[in-house]
Amino acid sequence: MECCRRATPGTPLLFLAFLLLSSRTTRSEEDRDSQWDAWGSWSECSRTCGGGASYSLRRCLSSKSCEGRNIRYRTCSNVDCPPEAGDFRAQQCSAHNDVKYHGQFYEWLPVSNDPDNPCSLKCQAKGTALVVELSPKVLDGTRCNTDTLDMCISGLCQIVGCDHQLGSTAKEDNCGVCNGDGTTCRLVRGLYKSQLSATKLDDTVVAIPYGSRHILLILKGPEHLYLETKTLQGVKGENSLSSTGTFLVENSDVDFQKYPDKEILRMAGPLTADFIVKIRNSGPANSTVQFIFYQPIIHRWRETDFFPCSATCGGGYQLTSAECYDLRSNRVVADQYCHYYPENIKPKPKLQECNLDPCPARWEATPWTACSSSCGGGIQSRAVSCVEEDIQGHVTSVEEWKCMYIPKMPIVQPCNIFDCPKWLAQEWSPCTVTCGQGLRYRVVLCINHRGMHTGGCSSKTKPHIKEECIIPTPCYKPKEKLPVEARTPWYKQAQELEEGAAVSEEPSFIPEAWSACTVTCGVGTQVRIVKCQVLLSFSQSVADLPVDECEGPKPASQRACYAGPCNGEVPESHPGETDGLLGGLQDFDELYDWEYEGFTKCSESCGGGVQEAVVSCLNKQTREPADENLCVTSRRPPKLLKACSLDPCPSRWEIGKWSPCSLTCGVGLQTRDVFCSQIRSREMNETVILADDLCRQHKPSTVQACNRFNCPPDWYPAQWQPCSRTCGGGVQKREILCKQRMADGSFLELPETFCSASKLASQQACKKDDCPSEWLLSDWTECSTSCGEGTQTRSAICRKVLKTGVSAIVNSSLCPPLPFSSSIRPCMLATCARPGRPSTKHSPHIEAARKIYIQTRRQRKLHFVVGGFAYLLPKTAVVLRCPTRRFRKPLITWEKDGQHLISSAHVTVAPFGYLKIHRLKPSDAGIYTCSAGPAREQFVIKLIGGNQKLVARPMSLRSEEEALRVRKANPKEALQTHKHQNGIFSNGSKAEKRGLTADPGSHYDDLVSRLLEQGGWPRELLASWEVQDSTERNTSSEEDQNAEQALLHLPFTIVTEQQRLDDILRNLSQQPEELRDVYSKHLVAQLAQEIFRSHGEHQDTRLKPSEQRIPPVAIPPRKPVSSFTSLLRTSSSGEVAGGSRRPHRKPTILRKISAAQQLSASEVVTHLGQTVALASGTLSVLLHCEAIGNPRPTISWARNGEEVQFSERILLQPDDSLQILAPVEADVGFYTCNATNALGYDSVSIAVTLAGKPLVKTSRMTMINTKDPAVTVDIGSTIKTVQGVNVTINCQVAGVPEAEVTWFRNKSKLGSSHHLHEGSLLLTDVSFSDQGLYSCRAANVHGELTENTQLLILDPPQVPVQLEDIRALLAATGPNLPSVLMSPLGTQLVLDPGNSALLGCPITGHPTPNITWFHGGQSVATVTGLTHHILAAGQILQVANLNGETQGEFSCLAQNEAGVLVQKASLVIQDYWWSVDRLATCSASCGNRGVQQPRLKCLLNSTEVNPAHCAGKVRPAVHPVPCNRRDCPSRWMVTSWSACTRSCGGGIQTRRVTCQKLKASGISTPVSNDICTQLAKRPVDTQACNQQLCVEWAFSSWGQCNGPCIGPRLAVQHRQVFCQTLDGVTLPSEQCSALPRPVSTQNCWSEACSVHWRVSLWTLCTATCGNYGFQSRRVECVHARTNKAVPEHLCSWGPRPANWQRCNITPCENMECRDTTRYCEKVKQLKLCQLSQFKSRCCGTCGKA
Repeated sequence: MECCRRATPGTPLLFLAFLLLSSRTTRSEEDRDSQWDAWGSWSECSRTCGGGASYSLRRCLSSKSCEGRNIRYRTCSNVDCPPEAGDFRAQQCSAHNDVKYHGQFYEWLPVSNDPDNPCSLKCQAKGTALVVELSPKVLDGTRCNTDTLDMCISGLCQIVGCDHQLGSTAKEDNCGVCNGDGTTCRLVRGLYKSQLSATKLDDTVVAIPYGSRHILLILKGPEHLYLETKTLQGVKGENSLSSTGTFLVENSDVDFQKYPDKEILRMAGPLTADFIVKIRNSGPANSTVQFIFYQPIIHRWRETDFFPCSATCGGGYQLTSAECYDLRSNRVVADQYCHYYPENIKPKPKLQECNLDPCPARWEATPWTACSSSCGGGIQSRAVSCVEEDIQGHVTSVEEWKCMYIPKMPIVQPCNIFDCPKWLAQEWSPCTVTCGQGLRYRVVLCINHRGMHTGGCSSKTKPHIKEECIIPTPCYKPKEKLPVEARTPWYKQAQELEEGAAVSEEPSFIPEAWSACTVTCGVGTQVRIVKCQVLLSFSQSVADLPVDECEGPKPASQRACYAGPCNGEVPESHPGETDGLLGGLQDFDELYDWEYEGFTKCSESCGGGVQEAVVSCLNKQTREPADENLCVTSRRPPKLLKACSLDPCPSRWEIGKWSPCSLTCGVGLQTRDVFCSQIRSREMNETVILADDLCRQHKPSTVQACNRFNCPPDWYPAQWQPCSRTCGGGVQKREILCKQRMADGSFLELPETFCSASKLASQQACKKDDCPSEWLLSDWTECSTSCGEGTQTRSAICRKVLKTGVSAIVNSSLCPPLPFSSSIRPCMLATCARPGRPSTKHSPHIEAARKIYIQTRRQRKLHFVVGGFAYLLPKTAVVLRCPTRRFRKPLITWEKDGQHLISSAHVTVAPFGYLKIHRLKPSDAGIYTCSAGPAREQFVIKLIGGNQKLVARPMSLRSEEEALRVRKANPKEALQTHKHQNGIFSNGSKAEKRGLTADPGSHYDDLVSRLLEQGGWPRELLASWEVQDSTERNTSSEEDQNAEQALLHLPFTIVTEQQRLDDILRNLSQQPEELRDVYSKHLVAQLAQEIFRSHGEHQDTRLKPSEQRIPPVAIPPRKPVSSFTSLLRTSSSGEVAGGSRRPHRKPTILRKISAAQQLSASEVVTHLGQTVALASGTLSVLLHCEAIGNPRPTISWARNGEEVQFSERILLQPDDSLQILAPVEADVGFYTCNATNALGYDSVSIAVTLAGKPLVKTSRMTMINTKDPAVTVDIGSTIKTVQGVNVTINCQVAGVPEAEVTWFRNKSKLGSSHHLHEGSLLLTDVSFSDQGLYSCRAANVHGELTENTQLLILDPPQVPVQLEDIRALLAATGPNLPSVLMSPLGTQLVLDPGNSALLGCPITGHPTPNITWFHGGQSVATVTGLTHHILAAGQILQVANLNGETQGEFSCLAQNEAGVLVQKASLVIQDYWWSVDRLATCSASCGNRGVQQPRLKCLLNSTEVNPAHCAGKVRPAVHPVPCNRRDCPSRWMVTSWSACTRSCGGGIQTRRVTCQKLKASGISTPVSNDICTQLAKRPVDTQACNQQLCVEWAFSSWGQCNGPCIGPRLAVQHRQVFCQTLDGVTLPSEQCSALPRPVSTQNCWSEACSVHWRVSLWTLCTATCGNYGFQSRRVECVHARTNKAVPEHLCSWGPRPANWQRCNITPCENMECRDTTRYCEKVKQLKLCQLSQFKSRCCGTCGKA
């Protein structure tokens, strides 16, 4: 049979064509898939302030219903309303004031915060208790509650966050910041203790600043709080807080509560003023005030924007900074304000590169040369060249034509065009003598063009400053050789002025005045300071410069001075005497001479300097210094120099010149080099550069701002967006904005018209690579069959998207291998209907039996039904049936341990739905699975060995390997898993908690093993399992249709429900770990009794009397036998024998209250109810237990709640007495005798103590009570009960003497009111406050003993009182999804078809209830076609794509140990349909054409809605109804107007007017005009027309073709077009608007537009790898014919090619560590090397840091 259908060859091509066509639709994928039209525009806001709502609609384009909503909402007008506007809900209530209610007017006031329906308009009549719902819905935008932002929209309360967005869960933090993290404020908490007195009546508690929130103050004591306030404007106020209430203080709400012994003050805030809380003395005792509030951090760091880029192009950098901002005054303050708050962390500066576009060519000029003349007009020149700068900052010279569009800077300019300084001589001084010949002096100044004293005059033209003078008065003294040069102040002033120099705009040495001579007589020294200075012309201030900035020799800073002889006076000379003059000069030559006298100060203080020998003019006789003029100049000795200060100089900062400003406008940056250096030797010119930290002085700044003025507008491109495709050719875009860089570094965005330059390209191609080949799969075909099993196929084509974006089909070998499952898969439809039987849509079902079978005797064949567990003996034949419904049995498949089963010699898979295993062997153990379509059921088979142990399953090779791998990978987990599988009582759930899945077939192994370990099974089981009893027969057969019932006839095949064993396992899991083994034995024994009791009762009703006679099993005397053995013995003999003679009765133990019988000093014999005190000589204790009942009771013994383990020392006597030989301390305890038969049980205890020490009877069980009004347990148990129950805890104690009982709760002693008789404790009407650990302490003179019981209160599942949490959870889970809360009585939610919904199950209880969801009575997991998700730990059920089949009742079942609660909700799918309404108005009042059209209305659940909802629904057929078919009264009838006689300039038109009467038959007959004249005025039959002027468009001839270029060789030419009359009179253009206007512009051919863009080759990439390499090229507009460059605007009709691009964008691997940007030194200085974006780019510099 062919299993699949071949796909038609045209399928791939058709599918590809469909893809190509579908890609041309204009709507988005989401809209196309959902079949909705685009959303409409937003409506007007429902409010103008205070927060309103706006909506938008969309239309369903499908003929069917669309999934989703057709309306959406958003908030709007989120601005506060003015105070006078009032409450919005109050406005709506007051709108009903002028409408009578029950015949009376009321003034309505709003009722807010309605918990049931917050969006209804409920109002209260003023002055009454009348509350009325005036409208079911408030207006959109009304707040649901007064304390939240949630708003009502369409009558439903919608969640609104603090960000004013619908559905938002954003909330304010403690600081009042929406979605804040609480870092803008700090918590202030404190305690104030008053210390007031008679002299100090008040004190300040705390000052709470402006803006604080959540203020709480609690005063305890007699004193009183009051408030003082101070606003930001300085206005002060006070509030005494005299009474309880809510006050408004400085626009802040204050809630004050006053009590006799305390006061509470609350303020929500934010405070609108500073509040000072004070305390006033009013009592003798002191008070304490606790306060807590959130104080705003008003000073915070604010990161500034990036400073302007250091370069306008070619790559620069920009920095950010941080400033301290005062949030209160909105201004920047000093940094120390922010340092006050430890929470404030100053952000580090950020550095980023900017303006990476290559710079255009520019003119670069060298500095101007020195002026050719220092005054009187000169010239200076410079070199100007065209240069380009790359992104690395390298400047290269290029051809000058590249700079042709930039004006070239001048290369020559005039300079120093001011007059030169001139000598100016002042008046002569008086003559220095009063008779004869003397000298006179004058001051000669060098005056510049500003009239200021300066230098620069030629010394050759300087007038002389002294000359001889003759006084006519004769002198009568002896003649002198030379005229005396009096050292008058005039001379000194002239000399100093001569040596002085003025500061100029050129750097020059400026000496200060000489100091006084160091001696008062003889030769001394004078010093002065000489500075290199320059005059700053723009500020008219003098600046000091380094010495090396001044050219020429530096004037001397030290000289010798002569203060005259120290021991006499120089003889006066008489200038009047001229005789002997020459001889006197010679005497001077002989008297004075030059000599060396020491050395000058070293020229340098370090690094090597020189000292010059001082040459002095000395008097040879006195050896005293004399004036240098007295020595002969030609005899002066040569200079004598020597080296000095040879030690290296200390380190110092060397400062370079400032770089040019990085920006020509908009605040740029200047940088300079600053480095630490040390001069080692000036002679060798040796200078070394040191690390910065070796210079101790503060490092000078390396960056400063410059050019702070606005830039002209320009285009600024944003970063390119990611490519639209990863391969196959895509497009990337960027935004180009017209901006202006302002003087503060910010950008101002402007309209595009402000930017005159051509706009940059905003789009470019990208990812121009072919895509890898890939498979294109079609949809799956329909199933090959209409029912049952079939197959589905789909076709695949190998497709490749080329770099052009076109898809091409390529050879399939180019695509990766396609798995077979990708092109064919099986499909399963509903079971095929049998002939004559209708088919059903329900899925198959397997009727399983949840039972556990334990085979205790050999049988040949056993029949089972899937769904259970079977523990069987080997060599048994097993028939396993799989009963199904709605499924064909031949299609049933079987698996064993996940492997498909086929028939073999050992296993038969029958075609009738059953499986047969011939003679079980160990390898047959495992999990058998029956599959009927999607339904699956399992059956587990385990084997029992001869030693009553389960036979371990033989592990397959694969399982062994996996187990070995698990043990190697995690030995602990493997060990834990092994423990879990071998024993469910050894902390069995830990493995499951870790996610390890235990063997599902081993769930009950431990219980069954313990059941098999119980003694007393039929003796046949003790023989080896190889021996087979040939007399046993199984009456079942293959054809037996009731195999399960037949199984009950087997004498020793135990059958029990899985639920019973599950209850035991659950009970054990709740026990303490150390008691589980004890409890397991007890529960297994109890289980065995139940199984045999039910089996015995079943047998009694079915077996004949002869078959009931079972021979008794003999038990050797004094041999230890378990209680289970005793059960078998008594049930098989005495009960059967005497069962028919005596009436049935429950067991009763005979109590004999007497003293213990002491047969001897060494043997104690006693009955129940006594206390035995073991002494050192006690050798034996015999405990008697006699019981009556029918059937005969079975006796079992337990010690301290655990079954007694019999041994050679502890014996069970034939009369059921218990004997303890050689008792030891371990035998101490309460011994309980249990008497049990089929009707009930009885038990009595006896205490065995050691030397009379206290003993407490304990129990280790866990009791769960949910129904009984009272419970009683022994101490040591765990009680879990609901509230309101009376709990009694028994504490039975024993001891000699009798022990005294004391009760404790949580280690605190309880009073005697709780005690009952015999030491019990009664707790009445328990609640959660009674939970705890209750302890019973028994004490006597021999010691004490304490036992504990834990009481846990259970809370059954119930509906919580507050539902806000579940509602918030629903809103957060699906903000836009409809939701409904379940309730015990049921709720309802109406939805559109295809909608999704959230169902919330509000529940509370302790412990937390487990929630299960149902739909239509079955679990949602099993409902076919229901798409659902269970969320929020089961509290929310999300159902999607609801339709008519999946609507209905949903329920949630909440269950815990205390009870069960079921809540319901119904989801109803609403639908729209057309319905016929009343008839419309008749179309005519008379005649024969009147009809009435039936009106259609759109209904939703019998309610009329907008007809748009029924669009696409089938309309019912409607037929018009005739109406008003009667004769009409006579009336005027007119024809249409004729055409106008003229088209313009005025014409006339006419029509015909007649009087007519229209009959009901539709015939119109003319009548006399007089009849119509009586009824109405006769209409006119002539009128004027076309009165407008006759106009036309006129135009001039075409102008020249010289407009802007719009294409290759294409330009634009124009002509004038105007409106005029036919007479040539020009009119406004509006007069001709009705006529087609001729064009005024057309294209034309222009040779000037024969231009195109020309590009050069790309330059080399600036980087070989990384993310920062780029390359550039030259782009220019050239003429096509001349190939010469033309202005670029001529090429603007085409996009300008990019002139730079990124390149070599590949990771740098194994590359040398080097810097890839030139600003790495700045990165290192700012300590930004740890940031990843700089660490890689500045690898070299940061690596040295």
